[in-house]
Amino acid sequence: MLARIIENIVNPLIYLLIGVAVVVFLWGLVEFIAKADDPEGRATGRQHIVWGLVGLSIIFGTYGIMNVIQRTLETVFK
Repeated sequence: MLARIIENIVNPLIYLLIGVAVVVFLWGLVEFIAKADDPEGRATGRQHIVWGLVGLSIIFGTYGIMNVIQRTLETVFK
């Protein structure tokens, strides 16, 4: 039951969030490079890069913790 919920609901949601974080990171990178002569534009691009990396870190950390919990529960309830 738990495995089906994770497989059908949680995993697609995680993949979507990873995609959004990667897009934010790449957008910040493009913005940082495109506005290299504008200090304000570089700062905005840098913020997008940082928030994209923060988002990816949180998502992958959460994914890892969820896998540990899922495997622990599967082992306990077998």
